[in-house]
Amino acid sequence: MKPDQITRAQLIKDLAHCPEIVAADATFLYELLHPERDRIDIRYSLARASLPVGQSSLPHRLQTSEVYYILAGRGLMTIAGESNPIQAHQAIYVPPGAIQFLANIGDEPLVFLCIVDPAWQPEDEEVLVCRPDDKELGKKTCVYEDPGKNMSDGI
Repeated sequence: MKPDQITRAQLIKDLAHCPEIVAADATFLYELLHPERDRIDIRYSLARASLPVGQSSLPHRLQTSEVYYILAGRGLMTIAGESNPIQAHQAIYVPPGAIQFLANIGDEPLVFLCIVDPAWQPEDEEVLVCRPDDKELGKKTCVYEDPGKNMSDGI
Protein backbone atom coordinates (compact mmCIF):
# COMPACT_ATOMS: atom_id res chain seq x y z
CA MET A 1 0.00 0.00 0.00
CA LYS A 2 1.20 3.53 -0.77
CA PRO A 3 1.87 5.90 2.16
CA ASP A 4 -1.12 8.06 1.16
CA GLN A 5 -3.82 6.31 -0.79
CA ILE A 6 -6.81 7.79 -2.56
CA THR A 7 -9.50 5.63 -4.09
CA ARG A 8 -13.07 6.37 -5.06
CA ALA A 9 -14.22 5.08 -1.68
CA GLN A 10 -11.54 6.33 0.70
CA LEU A 11 -8.58 8.54 1.48
CA ILE A 12 -5.89 7.16 3.77
CA LYS A 13 -3.17 9.58 4.89
CA ASP A 14 -0.13 8.70 6.95
CA LEU A 15 1.01 11.28 9.51
CA ALA A 16 4.62 10.47 8.61
CA HIS A 17 3.99 11.90 5.13
CA CYS A 18 2.39 15.16 6.28
CA PRO A 19 4.78 18.09 6.60
CA GLU A 20 5.16 19.55 10.09
CA ILE A 21 4.56 23.29 10.28
CA VAL A 22 4.74 25.80 13.10
CA ALA A 23 1.24 27.26 13.13
CA ALA A 24 0.54 30.96 13.65
CA ASP A 25 -0.44 30.20 17.27
CA ALA A 26 3.02 28.57 17.87
CA THR A 27 1.83 24.95 17.97
CA PHE A 28 3.55 22.25 15.93
CA LEU A 29 0.98 21.04 13.44
CA TYR A 30 0.41 18.32 10.85
CA GLU A 31 -2.61 18.93 8.63
CA LEU A 32 -4.30 15.56 8.10
CA LEU A 33 -7.50 16.43 6.24
CA HIS A 34 -8.70 19.59 4.53
CA PRO A 35 -11.52 19.63 1.96
CA GLU A 36 -9.71 22.02 -0.40
CA ARG A 37 -6.28 20.39 -0.35
CA ASP A 38 -7.47 16.79 -0.25
CA ARG A 39 -10.42 17.20 -2.63
CA ILE A 40 -12.81 15.38 -0.33
CA ASP A 41 -16.42 16.14 0.53
CA ILE A 42 -16.19 17.20 4.18
CA ARG A 43 -16.92 20.55 5.89
CA TYR A 44 -14.23 20.35 8.56
CA SER A 45 -10.45 20.21 8.71
CA LEU A 46 -8.45 17.86 10.92
CA ALA A 47 -4.92 18.41 12.23
CA ARG A 48 -2.65 16.77 14.77
CA ALA A 49 -0.85 19.29 16.96
CA SER A 50 1.63 19.27 19.82
CA LEU A 51 3.17 21.57 22.39
CA PRO A 52 6.51 20.81 24.06
CA VAL A 53 6.76 20.68 27.86
CA GLY A 54 6.45 24.14 29.39
CA GLN A 55 5.25 25.81 26.17
CA SER A 56 1.97 27.57 25.37
CA SER A 57 0.10 28.39 22.23
CA LEU A 58 -0.44 32.07 21.52
CA PRO A 59 -3.83 33.55 22.34
CA HIS A 60 -5.96 33.45 19.22
CA ARG A 61 -9.53 33.22 18.04
CA LEU A 62 -11.28 31.63 15.10
CA GLN A 63 -14.47 32.76 13.41
CA THR A 64 -15.41 29.08 13.32
CA SER A 65 -15.90 26.46 16.01
CA GLU A 66 -13.04 24.21 17.05
CA VAL A 67 -12.79 20.94 18.95
CA TYR A 68 -9.62 19.66 20.59
CA TYR A 69 -9.21 15.98 21.43
CA ILE A 70 -6.28 15.36 23.75
CA LEU A 71 -4.23 12.29 22.81
CA ALA A 72 -1.41 12.57 25.36
CA GLY A 73 -0.18 14.88 28.11
CA ARG A 74 -1.70 17.40 30.47
CA GLY A 75 -2.47 21.04 29.88
CA LEU A 76 -4.33 24.14 30.94
CA MET A 77 -6.93 25.29 28.40
CA THR A 78 -8.09 28.89 28.52
CA ILE A 79 -11.23 29.84 26.61
CA ALA A 80 -12.83 33.29 26.93
CA GLY A 81 -10.89 33.99 30.14
CA GLU A 82 -11.80 30.72 31.89
CA SER A 83 -8.99 28.21 32.49
CA ASN A 84 -9.42 24.50 33.14
CA PRO A 85 -7.00 21.58 33.39
CA ILE A 86 -7.19 19.09 30.53
CA GLN A 87 -5.67 15.66 29.96
CA ALA A 88 -5.58 12.71 27.57
CA HIS A 89 -8.93 11.33 26.40
CA GLN A 90 -10.83 14.60 26.84
CA ALA A 91 -12.60 16.65 24.18
CA ILE A 92 -12.83 20.45 24.43
CA TYR A 93 -15.26 22.60 22.45
CA VAL A 94 -14.26 26.18 21.59
CA PRO A 95 -17.12 28.37 20.31
CA PRO A 96 -16.60 30.72 17.37
CA GLY A 97 -14.97 34.02 18.32
CA ALA A 98 -13.68 32.90 21.74
CA ILE A 99 -10.11 33.86 22.63
CA GLN A 100 -8.26 30.65 23.40
CA PHE A 101 -4.84 29.30 24.23
CA LEU A 102 -3.37 26.10 25.62
CA ALA A 103 -0.40 25.56 27.97
CA ASN A 104 1.48 22.31 28.45
CA ILE A 105 1.74 21.87 32.23
CA GLY A 106 2.76 18.21 32.14
CA ASP A 107 6.07 16.38 31.93
CA GLU A 108 5.61 15.08 28.37
CA PRO A 109 4.58 16.66 25.04
CA LEU A 110 0.93 17.67 24.88
CA VAL A 111 -0.47 15.99 21.74
CA PHE A 112 -3.95 16.69 20.43
CA LEU A 113 -6.25 16.69 17.43
CA CYS A 114 -7.86 19.91 16.19
CA ILE A 115 -11.14 19.76 14.30
CA VAL A 116 -12.27 23.06 12.80
CA ASP A 117 -15.77 23.40 11.32
CA PRO A 118 -16.14 24.82 8.76
CA ALA A 119 -12.62 23.97 7.61
CA TRP A 120 -9.77 26.20 8.79
CA GLN A 121 -8.94 29.17 6.59
CA PRO A 122 -6.16 31.69 7.35
CA GLU A 123 -8.56 34.63 7.11
CA ASP A 124 -10.74 33.08 9.85
CA GLU A 125 -7.97 33.19 12.49
CA GLU A 126 -6.68 36.14 14.50
CA VAL A 127 -3.51 35.58 16.53
CA LEU A 128 -3.19 37.93 19.48
CA VAL A 129 -0.07 39.12 21.27
CA CYS A 130 -0.52 39.52 25.02
CA ARG A 131 1.58 41.53 27.44
CA PRO A 132 1.15 42.34 31.14
CA ASP A 133 -1.18 45.30 31.69
CA ASP A 134 -2.11 45.74 35.32
CA LYS A 135 -0.41 43.19 37.57
CA GLU A 136 -2.43 44.31 40.56
CA LEU A 137 -5.67 43.37 38.77
CA GLY A 138 -4.16 40.23 37.24
CA LYS A 139 -5.30 41.30 33.77
CA LYS A 140 -3.51 41.35 30.47
CA THR A 141 -4.09 43.48 27.42
CA CYS A 142 -4.33 41.57 24.19
CA VAL A 143 -3.02 43.51 21.24
CA TYR A 144 -3.85 42.42 17.73
CA GLU A 145 -0.90 41.91 15.40
CA ASP A 146 -2.44 44.85 13.55
CA PRO A 147 -1.40 47.67 15.95
CA GLY A 148 -4.51 49.65 15.01
CA LYS A 149 -6.72 47.17 16.87
CA ASN A 150 -6.55 46.72 20.66
CA MET A 151 -8.77 44.99 23.11
CA SER A 152 -8.73 44.37 26.81
CA ASP A 153 -9.59 40.88 27.94
CA GLY A 154 -9.45 39.24 31.32
CA ILE A 155 -7.20 36.37 30.29
